[in-house]
Amino acid sequence: MAAAAGTWSWFVPLAAGVSLFKCLFINSYHSTDFEVHRNWLAITHSLPVSRWYHENRSEWTLDYPPLFAWFQFSLSQVAQHFDRNLLQVQNLNYCSRSTVLFQRLSVVFTDLVFIYAVRQCCRCVEEQRSCRDIWTRPSFVLAVLLLWNFGLFIVDHIHFQYNGFLFGFLLLSVAKHLQSCHLQGALLFTVLLNLKHIFLYVAPAYGVYLLRSYCFTQDNTDGSIRWRSFSPVRLLVLGSIVTSVFTLSFGPFVVMGQLPQVLTRLFPFKRGLCHAYWAPNIWALYNILDKVLAHLGVSLQLLQEAELPAASMTGGLVQEFQHSVLPSISPSVTLVCTLLSILPAAASIWWRPRGGRGFLRCLLLCALGSFMFGWHVHEKAILLAILPLSILAVENREDAGIFLLLSTTGHYSLFPLLFTPAELLIKVCLMLMFTIFSFTALRKLHSASLLCPLEVVYLLGLLVVGVVCEVVIPLSPWKQRLPFLPLLVTSVYCSLGVSYSFLRLYGSLLSSQRKHKQL
Repeated sequence: MAAAAGTWSWFVPLAAGVSLFKCLFINSYHSTDFEVHRNWLAITHSLPVSRWYHENRSEWTLDYPPLFAWFQFSLSQVAQHFDRNLLQVQNLNYCSRSTVLFQRLSVVFTDLVFIYAVRQCCRCVEEQRSCRDIWTRPSFVLAVLLLWNFGLFIVDHIHFQYNGFLFGFLLLSVAKHLQSCHLQGALLFTVLLNLKHIFLYVAPAYGVYLLRSYCFTQDNTDGSIRWRSFSPVRLLVLGSIVTSVFTLSFGPFVVMGQLPQVLTRLFPFKRGLCHAYWAPNIWALYNILDKVLAHLGVSLQLLQEAELPAASMTGGLVQEFQHSVLPSISPSVTLVCTLLSILPAAASIWWRPRGGRGFLRCLLLCALGSFMFGWHVHEKAILLAILPLSILAVENREDAGIFLLLSTTGHYSLFPLLFTPAELLIKVCLMLMFTIFSFTALRKLHSASLLCPLEVVYLLGLLVVGVVCEVVIPLSPWKQRLPFLPLLVTSVYCSLGVSYSFLRLYGSLLSSQRKHKQL
């Protein structure tokens, strides 16, 4: 026991250092999400449950699942001891020093869930060799990649959200599946879905994996299905866990006849294909292609400019819009594209289950497929792939290369979230530190080069994009005429890297299948 304790003696100081560092940013810039969550604190504290999903005095209405609403209600019981005025629904945009202190500290405190989950994930990592150098231990490298993750830090502790708390449930669920504790993993993920429904992105991976690996108790040697091994009892137990959590979460609103209202808040399809700032996915490339074709059509006199729709999709607004030349995309089209993109990954773990690592790879492909083709995807959703990929990155050389590409590109795509000059140096320094550590630690861990020359050239191109978007355009006359241009350039360039990473991840899945067949 003493030896085991000594092995993990570095974890507590590392986690404590991260938490203390977060406290340095209590008075930094925060986005409108700060007011969003303050308003939700006020709604859940001051109004009866029957009014939670009807209250609309603020434009920031409650649009998370019921368990997150109860989470906000729990926080409000503490918040009243800091400043009761922040819990008044009519106090829109209220931002006293006590309010800032409470909300910032609440994120740091709830990150304890994330810290515990990181510890469990580190225990699942295979220590391939005993080494006195802590910097070459997969568990240590993984802990740093997760605890000090650049994207999670700026999104939660500067921009302001509770993603660390939520990702803690996801990583803890993944760790349970890596340990073959399927029911615990299913329970944690079901709770997570009722905290934030964006995790529906990876629900197909959970559904297929649990049905295949838990409800089927035996396998042939080649991994094919033996239907006679199906266990209805296990399916019933699994279903009861999922049903119980959803009943506790949504049951009160069903009884009150408010389920349609809740679902309308959770799935507002009128917000349009893309967020105000395009997520770096396939639709960003589709949008820019439409713009280029429209411009060429007008230049070649094939199209009349007066007949084209207004350029609303580059206005930085959350709204529906029509494409000029290419067919406009509907929610049903994005759903079909998303399902097609994740189908091969789901089929892979159904026909050839490869344990927890196979599940994790499928989860990543579901996350990226949903990010690439989903409706109204937020740029922050890229963390849903980056964080779990860290686990594979410390164990496999191919995955380490994909992680470097995806994390560097995905993290840079978050730069526009911090757009005030005061945060420029902060975000640049933080990302450089995280990126340098990632490249150095993973290269040393795998004792090999992880990227090809063209991939390195692409990542170096981010430096050029950074200078153009952060320095050149803000100082040029284009800033006034084309305020959305830096966002457009960032989104389109990063879309190329995220798309390439998605294809490489699928390539690694196919290569692992070929190796399995050869064995």
